[in-house]
Amino acid sequence: MKRTILILGILTISSMMIIGCGGAIKETKGTKVQEKGLVKEFDKAPGWVLNPSVEKDLAAVGSAKVGKVGMQFARTEALANGRDELARIMSVKVSNMVKNFAQVTGLGDSQAADKVSSQVSKQVASEVLSGSRQKDMWISPSGDVYILVVVDTSLIKQVVKDSVQSSYKNDEALSQQWQAKNAQDELNKEVDKEFGGVKEQK
Repeated sequence: MKRTILILGILTISSMMIIGCGGAIKETKGTKVQEKGLVKEFDKAPGWVLNPSVEKDLAAVGSAKVGKVGMQFARTEALANGRDELARIMSVKVSNMVKNFAQVTGLGDSQAADKVSSQVSKQVASEVLSGSRQKDMWISPSGDVYILVVVDTSLIKQVVKDSVQSSYKNDEALSQQWQAKNAQDELNKEVDKEFGGVKEQK
């Protein structure tokens, strides 16, 4: 009798596991359908929508849903989102460049590098983003506006160089090191390395 109850219990548990697995399979299929929906959504999208890169420009994509307030509002919002993303990208690049520059030249410690990085990032964001522009726009089948926002890397490089020099020369101790270590040449190398441009999206 005990053995019969035990077998029935095992069968019940097995049935529940199969039902549970069946539910998981259905959920997975649903996810695949959603993924197919996403693929369909971007099927005819320009390459830059998913991979924003343009020759000689730093690029980012901003998006917004076209709602009741209309296309113009969505375009403005997407453009602002694209510029925010550009600012984030530039902040990361500037931080990397300043740290590499400080390490190569031996100009100051990590605290000095962080201070210069913060100052330069703010300066670059302020001056460069005003020079950013819309290069392209695409509207998805579901009504999302995507805008490709770009800024010329030659402008970025000049602003970065000017800002770094100004930040170091405003600090008396760092300024003396700057003069002694031929820092200008190393600065040019690091800026060109970090902001050398990207390949054109095919």
